[in-house]
Amino acid sequence: MASYSRITGTGSYLPPRRVTNDDLARELAQRGIETSDQWIIERTGIRARHFAAPEVTSSDLAFEAARHALEAAGRQASEVDLIIVATSTPDMVFPSSAAILQNKLGVAGCPAFDVQAVCSGFVYALTVADAMIRTGTANCALVVGAEVFSRILDFNDRTTCVLFGDGAGAVVLEASETPGILASDLHADGKHVGILCVPGHVSGGQVTGTPFLHMDGQAVFKLAVRVLEEAARATLAKAGKTDADIDWLIPHQANIRIMEGTAKKLKLDREKLIVTVHEHGNTSAASIPLALDDAVRSGKVKKGDTVMLEGVGGGFTWGAVLLDM
Repeated sequence: MASYSRITGTGSYLPPRRVTNDDLARELAQRGIETSDQWIIERTGIRARHFAAPEVTSSDLAFEAARHALEAAGRQASEVDLIIVATSTPDMVFPSSAAILQNKLGVAGCPAFDVQAVCSGFVYALTVADAMIRTGTANCALVVGAEVFSRILDFNDRTTCVLFGDGAGAVVLEASETPGILASDLHADGKHVGILCVPGHVSGGQVTGTPFLHMDGQAVFKLAVRVLEEAARATLAKAGKTDADIDWLIPHQANIRIMEGTAKKLKLDREKLIVTVHEHGNTSAASIPLALDDAVRSGKVKKGDTVMLEGVGGGFTWGAVLLDM
């Protein structure tokens, strides 16, 4: 039995429809809502986002990202013995998007399930996969973050609808005799449920409550910067590392201010911060693997680099993973 797990391939996918801030401003103007490219960039750093076509589901996006990750790892889908999908926008109430993805990959038999931790979902899912590989339950895991957040946005609320987009990112995590995932740190605090939530649910064949995303932006910002630093430092301590050992910080791509604030608290140069939020907005559970894949394929993140992944999301959930590529 291998003692460790290591990422052997990364992949990502963004739906073809790219919506710039100007595009969105024109659409919102038709609803009598005023916003602008400058207003959005100054507050978030976002310049564009991608929206999936109406018939496209999270598992469709997950399939494309998974295909790219498997190709990068040199693996066939038949070699995967664990599938975990982190998503807050599943295809159905049930079965899981992971089970649907498994079928789209043309395989069967291995465990497949979803993880729901909103924007922290990928960090949660990666930690679960690492634990299952370390205990010998799996040898080759496919871990995916996939979202179609455009389905739950209230386009009458400019404070939230400009922030989010659709996309998917994936990694192949395999058993290894050398350390890959070095340490992780996960948390949740349900008393903050009201500051970031979609409170609707299905009852009696109808949606009860609102099916749209609600967020108290200021409350989320204050909490996020604090807990992200704490999780990062706890993870470093578990791994016996310090701030200076981090080659790259890949936070959840939510808001450039939160991301830069976290890097500053960790005493990291801005150049060590991987930023992709400007191109796809907040894609929730998909944003960390999207950013990781972009950094790997652009040549920034190289084999042997030490990378800190961290996310914070509704629940309230947060966590971090430190890994060697």
